[in-house]
Amino acid sequence: MIAYRIKITSWTASFRYPNLISGYQPSLVVPPLSTIYGLVSAAAGKYVCAYDMPVGYVFKFETQVIELETIYQFSSKSRLVTKSNVIRRQILFDNSLWLYLTDAEAAQSFLHPHFQLLLGRSNDLASVQSVEEIELEPVTALEKLRGTTVPMRGIPMSAPIQALPVSFTDEIPRRNIRTFPFFLLNYDYRQPEPLPESGFQDTQLDYEIYWHDYTKL
Repeated sequence: MIAYRIKITSWTASFRYPNLISGYQPSLVVPPLSTIYGLVSAAAGKYVCAYDMPVGYVFKFETQVIELETIYQFSSKSRLVTKSNVIRRQILFDNSLWLYLTDAEAAQSFLHPHFQLLLGRSNDLASVQSVEEIELEPVTALEKLRGTTVPMRGIPMSAPIQALPVSFTDEIPRRNIRTFPFFLLNYDYRQPEPLPESGFQDTQLDYEIYWHDYTKL
């Protein structure tokens, strides 16, 4: 299959756990699908969700730390009254994201993004290193997935599980679209047994790609 491999890098990244508002703020070890489609939307300059195009991706970070961060909280009675607080936030450093698309127009938009690309919060700025047309080889079983998310769907895997939205709507306030339980596979994850699902392989980088295709849902 002809696809486009987009390499995106950033100094910092953080992917918030859903429903955690105050206190310690951990980061997911891989970006959720909603972040991936947010990147595609930012590059294309228009709303793109999981119903529009399939994607695959591999994410890697070199290290992680806990940062002390000052935040300012608004009063419930008046937004003019604030108080400062210090929280602990987990930050991922020296990040690389390999994004795979089959939509040529969406892929080429990463060469001249309409909006800034972020791997998390507004200060987690990312940049595009390359956009390449490649050939992905189909595989009938996935044996060495890493650095990605895999929807649970009754498939046994020895990895952390988190309920995550596939996409968000473009209305205000935003609503999540189709929340699924996902396995979170770190980049150094090693599968104990093959996953009986079809996917693709990037033979140049030796990555197996779980293909997230929600266009038929």
